[in-house]
Amino acid sequence: MSDESMREGFDLVVVGSGIVGLAHALRAARAGLRVAVVERDHRCVGASIRNFGFVTVTGQGAGDTWRRARRSRDVWAEVAPRAGIRIEHEGLWVLARRPAAVAVLEAFARTAMGEACRVHPASAVARAAPGLRQDGLLAALFSPHELRVESREAIPRLAHWLEDVHRVRFFRGEQVLEVDPPRVRTARRDLRAERVVVCPGTELTGIAGAALEPLGLRLTRLQMLRVRPPAGYRLPAAVMGDLSLVRYKGYADLPEAAALRRQLEVEAPQSLADGIHLIVVQGADGSLVVGDSHHDAATPEPFASEAVDDRILAHLGELLPFDRPPVLERWVGVYPTGHGADHLILAPRPEVRVVVVTSGTGASTAFGLAEDVFDAW
Repeated sequence: MSDESMREGFDLVVVGSGIVGLAHALRAARAGLRVAVVERDHRCVGASIRNFGFVTVTGQGAGDTWRRARRSRDVWAEVAPRAGIRIEHEGLWVLARRPAAVAVLEAFARTAMGEACRVHPASAVARAAPGLRQDGLLAALFSPHELRVESREAIPRLAHWLEDVHRVRFFRGEQVLEVDPPRVRTARRDLRAERVVVCPGTELTGIAGAALEPLGLRLTRLQMLRVRPPAGYRLPAAVMGDLSLVRYKGYADLPEAAALRRQLEVEAPQSLADGIHLIVVQGADGSLVVGDSHHDAATPEPFASEAVDDRILAHLGELLPFDRPPVLERWVGVYPTGHGADHLILAPRPEVRVVVVTSGTGASTAFGLAEDVFDAW
């Protein structure tokens, strides 16, 4: 190690440059701290870019998750134009094709989390959002809270903005081998920092492994697709359907969701078994990102199932007025899950925090989560 690298000191070192790590770097930099981010890969290629880029507020679990999502949405709206990140569209339509699903939407709209959300009859949806499939539609909830960015572009742009504007130092392509504040040892250098935030993402057996091992976390593998809709088609907002109402906790925890789940267990048992709950968002080029499925394993298979993709596309045809659009891309994502919580904040020692989003809500909650970590530290 060089004398120069040994002397290089920071107030905070963040391990991991996914959205959770970047959110902590932003929070610290705004507090005037000297911040370094260490990333094992040369660019972020994990869960933070293999998703919808959909900042979801409506339907998040009550309490901290919903509160953090509200705050994160506001931070995204503030930061995106400054960092050159395009907001692709805003809002969310949740379409109900079963009476039991309508009951869930109406019950949700009556909760505190349903503020500014409204359930529309099918006739009103046809006028407000003609780009949605109308046959079979009974009602839909519209939420104004959501926004969508293109993750594969937004994450690197956010990182470069942190470098250029907030003077955050990035050390890419370096594996962190040891965290022993004030020393952080990577494969190439020693850094010194008063505090360290480890944001391991899906690397559950790495530098954070000792802290995470007792919790029995697993990984969820999901399948997603990018498809080409008919020329000129524009999505009015992000779209979800009945299956989402038994997966997103803000809906699924309502008593009314039990009847819908029983119906889906009869009508769509394989989709439930595959953890499918349809989400559709659109990019600037007009393409639609569609998904997703959920299968848990300690080490997920890297191979995608064509049958699962077919079921996802079939559900897409229930919500949008065209069937089987051409598939442009397919990919497999992965995120940590388990321990019955949406997030984990561990303190293995006073100068160290290990922060993991264990619910696939990183893009939706990371900025609020980072503020909570620092406010309590």
